[in-house]
Amino acid sequence: MQTLQVDVGHTRYPITIGPALLGDAELLASRIPGHDLVIVTNTTVARLYLHKLRASLSGRRVAECVLPDGEQYKTLQTVGRVFDSLVEAKLNRDATVLALGGGVVGDIAGFAAASYQRGVGYVQIPTTLLAQVDSSVGGKTGVNHPGGKNLIGAFYQPLAVVADTDTLATLPDRELRAGLAEVIKYGCVWDPQLFDWLELNIARLAGRDPEALAHAIGRSCAIKAAVVAQDERESNVRAVLNFGHTFGHAIEAATNYEMYLHGEAVGLGMLMATDLSHRLGMIDRASVERVRAVIERAGLPTRTPRIGAARAFELMQMDKKVLAGAVRLVLLEKLGSAVVTGRYAQGELDATLTEYFA
Repeated sequence: MQTLQVDVGHTRYPITIGPALLGDAELLASRIPGHDLVIVTNTTVARLYLHKLRASLSGRRVAECVLPDGEQYKTLQTVGRVFDSLVEAKLNRDATVLALGGGVVGDIAGFAAASYQRGVGYVQIPTTLLAQVDSSVGGKTGVNHPGGKNLIGAFYQPLAVVADTDTLATLPDRELRAGLAEVIKYGCVWDPQLFDWLELNIARLAGRDPEALAHAIGRSCAIKAAVVAQDERESNVRAVLNFGHTFGHAIEAATNYEMYLHGEAVGLGMLMATDLSHRLGMIDRASVERVRAVIERAGLPTRTPRIGAARAFELMQMDKKVLAGAVRLVLLEKLGSAVVTGRYAQGELDATLTEYFA
């Protein structure tokens, strides 16, 4: 079991990573405060882990909110279902929301917790690799809008993160591969040693090697915790963790959040951001090929949907990093170092969009 700390100044909370945590009543008692709880999960995860979690919470009043499964349900309407469950259970400001599931569940539950009675506590219990390495840490919560990804939300830190690595055993291969995209991202923008390690060990991760997964999850969470401690609200350095996301979010929105998993879209977005970085003379061709090779060996898709360059750019203009009308992008200076910039030749961006989307 690994325990890390996230410290953002006004609050501090633990990330606990390890096997068999859902059945550890003593650990959960130390991580989950309060007597009145609501477990927010989805239909897929509920069948697998809701009973186990409830059994570890004996002696408390526990309500449930089981949501439909899928990115297409990450909407204000679905958040309303969480509010309905909280009101129906007559929960007050001393209640705690438990987000049991992947990134969609965590984002919805966290946003509901931030909003209900102007804020109640919540604990992230991520069950997918993507959520364990990225979305459960750092306090980003929110939902999508037809006009763009994650346009409605709040920064709201959890009380704790409890990542039971045993839940990855039931994760479909495609979901596991999607989570690897976020691990690759950390290597690209922050940790060149992690990228080197991924080149040697990506097959072990895809093959669910427990030791490799534990290392990847722990290192990813350590990076995320360090970045969030420096910049909780993404005003500067935290934005580099959106590498590939501006392109990826456009892909998700253009395909109605139904064709690609989030990590798959991010993987495609990283290919595009790397291509543009090379066109601008920031990185060499060898670095482009190294990134592409790791993404391919992770089993992630490398073919983009032909949504059209103009439509893609239109959707990119709704990205949260846009300032004064300029689309700012996360580009690589070298492997392990990135910059957020709106200073680039529009013609080079157009060339990348045309190559991948036209």
